[in-house]
Amino acid sequence: MTKSVTTEISVEELRELDKKHFLHPTTPIKEQQAEGPELIFESGKGIRITDVNGDEYIDGVSSLWNVNVGYGRKELAEAASEQILKLSYGSSFFNQSHEVVIRLATKLASIAPGDLNVSFFTSGGSESNETAFKIVRHYWKLKGRQEKRLIIGLENGYHGVTMGTTSATGVPEFKNMITEIAPGFLHALPHQTECEKGDKSHPNYERSIRGIIEKEGPENIAAVILEPIQGVGGVNIPPEGYLKSVRDLCDEHDIFMITDEVITGFGRTGKMFGVEHWDIVPDLMCVAKGITSGYVQLGAVMMSSKLRDELADMSEGPMFHGFTYSGHPTACAVALKNIEIIENEGLVENAREMGEGLLKGLKYLEENHKITAKARGLGLMAAIELFKDPETGEGFAPELFAAPAVVAACKQRNLILRPLIFGGMNAVAIAPPLISQKQDIETIIEILSDSIKEFEQKVL
Repeated sequence: MTKSVTTEISVEELRELDKKHFLHPTTPIKEQQAEGPELIFESGKGIRITDVNGDEYIDGVSSLWNVNVGYGRKELAEAASEQILKLSYGSSFFNQSHEVVIRLATKLASIAPGDLNVSFFTSGGSESNETAFKIVRHYWKLKGRQEKRLIIGLENGYHGVTMGTTSATGVPEFKNMITEIAPGFLHALPHQTECEKGDKSHPNYERSIRGIIEKEGPENIAAVILEPIQGVGGVNIPPEGYLKSVRDLCDEHDIFMITDEVITGFGRTGKMFGVEHWDIVPDLMCVAKGITSGYVQLGAVMMSSKLRDELADMSEGPMFHGFTYSGHPTACAVALKNIEIIENEGLVENAREMGEGLLKGLKYLEENHKITAKARGLGLMAAIELFKDPETGEGFAPELFAAPAVVAACKQRNLILRPLIFGGMNAVAIAPPLISQKQDIETIIEILSDSIKEFEQKVL
């Protein structure tokens, strides 16, 4: 007899079924098997989500940096419903197309920086970055320069969990899961502006992008990939002039510049795309997350018409790359409506304004707590770090789990934030939906302050 799960099910039964049947992403397996899921969400509205016990939480990190327009938007549900009833699925393989994917590609071209006028669609950020790697290597192969295959990423950079994107990622913990990584990926120290400008006297020169290019030979480098602001690696904002120096360096050596805008795209930083803060245009730009605010899976790789035209001129036969759900009609319809909401409600500007208040609040915490330092943020993408001694930079012992402890204290106060603990760092990330208002930001800061104080009382 087939077992069924009905709506008449207790919370405890849900936990047991979760433990039995669901393997969670980026979760300690032992912990999940021993305790079940920490939270089981049931509904969301605005910037708040409610669990099956009826407890309501402020989502201070937009789930996975992606719920830009907030939860429960009826317009997005209606857009999905209408598209499903009209055309539930349409393949774009074999030179087929459909109206909504054409309209989305056209819309993206109108809002993207510079000449990024062409989109290849995927189901998410990992697929987008993976696609970018394949495209640039395919390009150089068609040019008869297949030796130009190496991809340079940055330490602390995060680009996804497929084999190629795991290999490009500069956060060691993600590589430790597997026995080997894909060949052809190198990592430079991030944000070495003077090195990228050519200062060979700098002590980090050999570990800079320029230093690696000189060591490996520019004839062997296909592309450089970086996030305008590093997300998972610590919300690390580049110094002024850095992205411009990387852009110039790539131009100098005939190397593609790929920017990973999976987190920073669609208003998160107070600009539609992160690179706009530094007035540079990459050769390829990878997006996902905020393109649909997480309502439906979608990503894209954007490139110039010139690159597409060169590929067309050099190609014979199909480009053997694509995903079943590339340009899925429902996802495209939701993306179009989502972008319309972002534009009509002025959410990019709101992210900028609320981000100023958020950063001001984090600076206040920095000044009024004994263990806080390095508050930083751009738009509604921010973080603050915890140190045993902020003046010397002495960190907390790993067994204290400083950032997770503070985040857990926030959760007890019905605020969800994210600890960033890679490489011994103890940072708390804050990235609420772009619809957040002044009172929301003040509440987040107040709860975070109380939670830091609670931790301070335990360890000092």
